[in-house]
Amino acid sequence: MASLFLATSVPKFTQLSALVIRNPRSSRVFVPIRQIQASSKQEASGAWDRAAEAAKKGANAAKEVGQDVKNQATSVAENVTQKKKDVAGKVSETAQDITEKAKQTVQDAWGSVKDTTQKIKDTVAGKAEESKDSLKEGANKLKRDILS
Repeated sequence: MASLFLATSVPKFTQLSALVIRNPRSSRVFVPIRQIQASSKQEASGAWDRAAEAAKKGANAAKEVGQDVKNQATSVAENVTQKKKDVAGKVSETAQDITEKAKQTVQDAWGSVKDTTQKIKDTVAGKAEESKDSLKEGANKLKRDILS
C-alpha cells in the first residue's frame, strides 16, 4: 500500500518543487514536478495595490479617530469653561448678597447706636435738668430760711 506525503511546500514564487513519495518497497524518491508558472509581477503589483489601499484605509480610520478625540476634547473643554463661568457667576451673586446683608447689618447697628446715644443724651439732660431744679429749690428754700 503506497502512501503519499507532501514533504515540501509549494510556494508561489519558487522555480522547482518536489514531491516525496514513500513506498514500502523503496526508499524515498524525489520526483520533480512541473515548474509553477505564476506572474509574480502581477501578483506583486496586486499585493502592492492592496497594501496601499489598506494603508489608505488605516490612515483614514486614524484620521477619523483623531478628529473624534479632538472633538471630544473640545467639547469637554467648552463644558469646563461654561461650568467655570456658571460657578463664577454664582460666586459673584453670593458675594453681592453677602455684601448687601453686611451693609444692612452695619446700617442697623449704626441706627441702634444713634438711638442709644440719643436716649443717653435725653436721660443725662433730664437728670441735669432735675438736678438744676432741685438745686434751685434748695437755694430758694435756704434763702427763705435765712430771711425768715
